[in-house]
Amino acid sequence: MSDLKQLLKDNGVVGAGGAGFPSYCKLAEGADTLLINAVECEPLLYTSYTLMQNRIRDIVIGMRAVMEYAHIPAGYIAVKGYRAEKLGFADGQELAEGVFIKYVPNVYPMGDEINLIYTVTGRVVAPGQLPITQKVIVFNIETMHNIGLVVQYGQPVTKTYLTVSGDIPEAFCVKVPLGMKIAEVLEILKVKVPDTHVVIDGGPSMGTIVNLSTDVVKKPCSGLLILPKTIPAVRNKLRTIEENFRMAASVCCQCTRCTDMCPRHLLGYPLEPHKMVRSTLSAAQADPELIKTATMCCGCDICGTLACCQEISPMQIIKQYKGILAKNKMKYVADPTEQFTASTEREYRMVSAGKWKEVLGVAQYDKFPPIYIDEKLKAKEVYVPMVQHIGAPAIPIVKVGDEVKENDMIAKAAEGLSVPNFAPITGRVTYVDDKTIVIRA
Repeated sequence: MSDLKQLLKDNGVVGAGGAGFPSYCKLAEGADTLLINAVECEPLLYTSYTLMQNRIRDIVIGMRAVMEYAHIPAGYIAVKGYRAEKLGFADGQELAEGVFIKYVPNVYPMGDEINLIYTVTGRVVAPGQLPITQKVIVFNIETMHNIGLVVQYGQPVTKTYLTVSGDIPEAFCVKVPLGMKIAEVLEILKVKVPDTHVVIDGGPSMGTIVNLSTDVVKKPCSGLLILPKTIPAVRNKLRTIEENFRMAASVCCQCTRCTDMCPRHLLGYPLEPHKMVRSTLSAAQADPELIKTATMCCGCDICGTLACCQEISPMQIIKQYKGILAKNKMKYVADPTEQFTASTEREYRMVSAGKWKEVLGVAQYDKFPPIYIDEKLKAKEVYVPMVQHIGAPAIPIVKVGDEVKENDMIAKAAEGLSVPNFAPITGRVTYVDDKTIVIRA
């Protein structure tokens, strides 16, 4: 398919997870491996599982299109072995020409792109470099599902799949229009959120606490978890920046356990969380070069929730340092030819998924599998953000009072790295500015 790259850009396909990297930019020449991340290493999430169960045909069609376009001989769907077995897939099973199932260990954070590439191919991507430097292209499985829909039907991205779970009677996997208020999603599913609980967008480890009065569903959203404020996973997120730095300065004993357990450090990266904790915010602001290695952190929080005996979160410290580096347009970038070797201790220090659930305090809320609702939820109103991806915001092309149909383009791609946005529902435009378009059904 000679126009696949343009097709993905024109239909707004971005990573359905993480930061939402525009998918068309990944279609580079020189790859020998297409890797589909269906690991879902965060506890309580079953979105990838549900898509494999119900949408595997579209996923495989998307993979074949990418492989033919980029001349990639082999593609692998990486999935936890026990989940694949439940779905009836065998390790090494060929689903189409060159498309295989690949079992990976049930450990955290196996879904981290760099760790996953190493596990499947044995190659280490140099810090700050892209997977293509190791001849690998990686997509999230929902992204590949969206590519399959674009290839077959020209379907733009106007919805996402979410696991709704946690401390609720039953879990769901639902199809949700982009821009739908999170509070409305929960209301339709009859999910109540007590004052003693929070809602997390994403997984319990890397996800963020949402504001139910304003936050909406965006392209990278994969789950909504209702969890009590008292469990470790949530307590760590509720601490202020000041509390994190105060704890780091006062109780860190420099035992180095956070570094010993760091998944990126175990791959040979020169990331040492204990040294990040030893730094001070004022020193980092004065000389960002001191904290440049912070950009290598994947944000898994093993360093804080599991490794630290003092309940410090080096990850939260590093998160602040990343903000300083971003402001100064700095990051750690190794030479792509530099060789990095995984530690011989790596396989012995990996954290089992069961252990991780216990550490986070979410084991009792794991419900498998969720109830699957394939019909898209009906939103009364959607608030479509112009930024749902890395890069320049989309530019609105509609005005207040316009009638739009579902899938109509409502915002065009900006110059440079950008993608357009489309109407998730049929209705009337009631508000437009450079950040949001509101459509009422």
